[in-house]
Amino acid sequence: MPAKPRLEWRPQASFDLFEIIAYIADTNPDAAQELKDEIEAKAQGLQEHPKLYKASTRVKGLHEMVVRSNYIVFYRETPALVEVVNVVHARREWPPKSRDA
Repeated sequence: MPAKPRLEWRPQASFDLFEIIAYIADTNPDAAQELKDEIEAKAQGLQEHPKLYKASTRVKGLHEMVVRSNYIVFYRETPALVEVVNVVHARREWPPKSRDA
């Protein structure tokens, strides 16, 4: 049986999650902690099933894991690594459009 890929959070993904949780915690700390726990648990599950979620139509080479229909975890997977790249609110335009476009 092949080894499980390791899970790694990119610094930007960790920052994204922190910002989301801090915003929610301003009004509901318990809900913020529950959401953080849920996102982290689902991300941890990617080690077992990295192909479970659809390939991103927004960014080639990434997958999109939806959490509670409001948050999207973008990640890439290889046989050795599941890398969480970004965590964004579903209403946010991501990736941002270039200002030059």
